[in-house]
Amino acid sequence: MRDLYILCTLLLVSISGPVMAQDYDIVIKGGHVIDAKNNIDKVMDVAVKDGKIAGVADNIDAARGRQVVDAKGMYVTPGLIDIHEHVFAGTEPDHAYSNGFHALPPDGFTFRVGVTTIVDCGGSGWKSFPTFKQNIIDRSKTRVLAFLNIVGEGMRGGAYEQDTRDMDSKLSAIVARRYRKDIVGFKVAHYNGHEWTPVDRAVEAGNMSGLPVIIDFGGSNPPLSIKELYFDHLRPGDIYTHAFAQLGSREYIVDLESQKVKPFVFEAQERGIIFDVGYGGISFAYSQAIPALKDGFFPNTISTDLHTGSMNAAMKDMLNVMSKFMLMGMDLKEVIKASTWSPAQAIQREELGNLSVGAPADIAVLNLRKGDFGFFDYTGYRQEGSEKLECEMTVRDGRIVYDLNGIADPIVVRR
Repeated sequence: MRDLYILCTLLLVSISGPVMAQDYDIVIKGGHVIDAKNNIDKVMDVAVKDGKIAGVADNIDAARGRQVVDAKGMYVTPGLIDIHEHVFAGTEPDHAYSNGFHALPPDGFTFRVGVTTIVDCGGSGWKSFPTFKQNIIDRSKTRVLAFLNIVGEGMRGGAYEQDTRDMDSKLSAIVARRYRKDIVGFKVAHYNGHEWTPVDRAVEAGNMSGLPVIIDFGGSNPPLSIKELYFDHLRPGDIYTHAFAQLGSREYIVDLESQKVKPFVFEAQERGIIFDVGYGGISFAYSQAIPALKDGFFPNTISTDLHTGSMNAAMKDMLNVMSKFMLMGMDLKEVIKASTWSPAQAIQREELGNLSVGAPADIAVLNLRKGDFGFFDYTGYRQEGSEKLECEMTVRDGRIVYDLNGIADPIVVRR
């Protein structure tokens, strides 16, 4: 009887071939991998197991994956990281971006464009952060982190953001230390006074907790000096957002007469000040960005400043902003780095933004579409381009959370 069993088993193997365990959850085959941390820029396969990157190699057997993705002709990157969004959505009147109507729920605006991690940029302060954590962070599939507003009320707008009595370094640092898993730094925004109180208190909180600050600078008349900001108030590793804005209430990085980047701006970047796009509704102008990139000044990080006023205007989404910077002179590899590894470093979360074995399996599969596209800014200036990034698939923590055209095989896995 035993001999008959062995004979039947051998016959089955000879007909169907050897049985191989499906020891990966996902195998992504044949995509062009771009991973700035690991200096990868070539066609490779990526394997995922138990929510982590399990392998990146020239050839991984597709039979080993429960789901297989044919990414031939596409780009495979770490999940995109947007360090400037406004997602403290709520229904409270007179609350703006802090549990109010101007912010957006993250999951509807992230996965469809390859974003797996976002940082809410100052919506909550030390008073309101517990509500933000309960309502948004803990309920979202997107990884949601936070820059804590130095204003205790958060980004409620108007007089709330002018009240220096509510800018408490000690309480902000205490909350940041308590919620270190969720809070990555401090935010200053929308202050109209002609003193440095908000910046200095945010930096003080940063010193107490070992975290960076991100500065939405400007509002005073005449504008405060950005040179003084960079060299006398900020530290290496602090972030200057809305870097390509051209608004009357702030000093510009590009001199309008010479069309050159001011020399001290290069010096500040070399010193370690991080220049972030923070596109927004009116916080990006081609009249700053085009001459800046032409002069060799590139942003460290690309971000959207997503909110209800920017998503349907010139900004649109992360991939649209990335495509604009490609059109202006950054190559694809630089754009991917500024949207993955560089922001991970900026927020001190270096486990993210890369495809190292053991890293969280956050992955974007992107197409570079060819065609005729129009890219405009809020002033109405328009550029025509022939390439535009599009998201085919997003993997978050090892699970496919967005699949534009059903390229996973099988599309649905019964767990």
